[in-house]
Amino acid sequence: MGPVTAAPVDLAPASLGEPALGPLDGRYRRSVAPLAEHLSEAALNRRRIHVEVEWLIHLGTRDVVPGVRRLTGEEVALLRALPLRFDAAAVAELAEIERVTVHDVKAVEYWIKQRLEGTSLADVAELVHLFCTSEDINNLSYALMVRDAVQQVWLPAATALTDDVARTAHELRDLPMLSRTHGQPATPTTLGKELAVLAHRLRRQLARVARAEFLGKFNGATGTYAAHRTAVPGTDWPAVSKEFVESLGLTWNPLTTQIESHDWQAELYADVARFGRVLHNLCTDVWTYISYGYFAQVRGQGTVGSSTMPHKVNPIRFENAEANLEVSGGLFRVLEETLTTSRLQRDLTDSSTQRNIGVAFGHSLLAIENARKGLAGLDAVPEALAADLDATWEVLGEAVQSVMRVHGLPEPYERLKELTRGRKVDQAKLREFVAGLGLPEGEAARLSLLTPADYTGDASALVDHLDQPRA
Repeated sequence: MGPVTAAPVDLAPASLGEPALGPLDGRYRRSVAPLAEHLSEAALNRRRIHVEVEWLIHLGTRDVVPGVRRLTGEEVALLRALPLRFDAAAVAELAEIERVTVHDVKAVEYWIKQRLEGTSLADVAELVHLFCTSEDINNLSYALMVRDAVQQVWLPAATALTDDVARTAHELRDLPMLSRTHGQPATPTTLGKELAVLAHRLRRQLARVARAEFLGKFNGATGTYAAHRTAVPGTDWPAVSKEFVESLGLTWNPLTTQIESHDWQAELYADVARFGRVLHNLCTDVWTYISYGYFAQVRGQGTVGSSTMPHKVNPIRFENAEANLEVSGGLFRVLEETLTTSRLQRDLTDSSTQRNIGVAFGHSLLAIENARKGLAGLDAVPEALAADLDATWEVLGEAVQSVMRVHGLPEPYERLKELTRGRKVDQAKLREFVAGLGLPEGEAARLSLLTPADYTGDASALVDHLDQPRA
């Protein structure tokens, strides 16, 4: 009873020219189309059909309900073909049924029953949706949809982006760069090491997303199996529920109200949103490096940079990513906060909220795509980084005062503060200061040879931690 992992039909709108209220269904449709196969309204109904027919197959192949005949192999195949053939015409037909039922899950039940008319399965049609509340179908459908969207679309895209950042970090591991803490010149680093920090942070969040648990419940109107137990008292219904949920590739939740509690969703969305915040940090840092001239946007730039200033290439990919990460992060926070609360045994706030899952992932996926394109168009400019370092010799004050401390010289911090704070210090002035300290000859010579570009510590080697396997 394997889950549907791909659909042979396209659930996206046939024309990109159709009027769209939101940008994901208009301007950006091509970028997020892979998610429509998993998180659109049509995809939700396809999953509902999938869950309904799998439950019917479960009843007809496990001797769960006494007197229910065994389904043949051909009948099982016929049932499993229903979600696979859920095409645009079927979407429209289901919509017509829902206009009458004014209930989406009931419409799915009737749609399936209509498909069974005139087949050998007509005699078991009333077993469709047996013992089910709508939320039994919905919670499993959403779990399957989100699982496949994450594992088949979002994670591969986010992983590819993170690998791009890590690869760039390795390429630039030895390129010295002036650090800025609080926006002020600080101890030098390498451009690669700073990108490695961001790659490492992104990978930690990806590992959390990859470990996500997708829960499901199948226990009736208020999670008590009351109808099951009354109609068929001799069956171990919790065991049947567990077997069915796990057969779909989900984790069984044994204790729920009418709804599955959605805590797993809140956990997942928090992790995806946190990945987005780290990526947002990467975008703002790279944007700033571009403004400093550390990166040139030269590759793959066939676009207009400015409508009036031909010299400009605006960092629009990173700005677009920032904006979409803010939208997706806001939606994920709403999902996280709303889905963990349900009044008493059931309210419908989750139903409306969950319809925005695809929008949240869509803006996240769009941001990832733009960040990747932005990174692909960058070339480092070593001359710009070197010029900043050569103009900021005062950052070696930390090194000099540390050597003074080791050798017991008086007031090292205070003396370097007097030399450097609020003043520009060049190579000659720093060497003159070091020569008058009275340091051992070898130490004085070593400090005199030190330059800001050399003062990067283990920055280059630290990049190699990206290659270390995670514990």
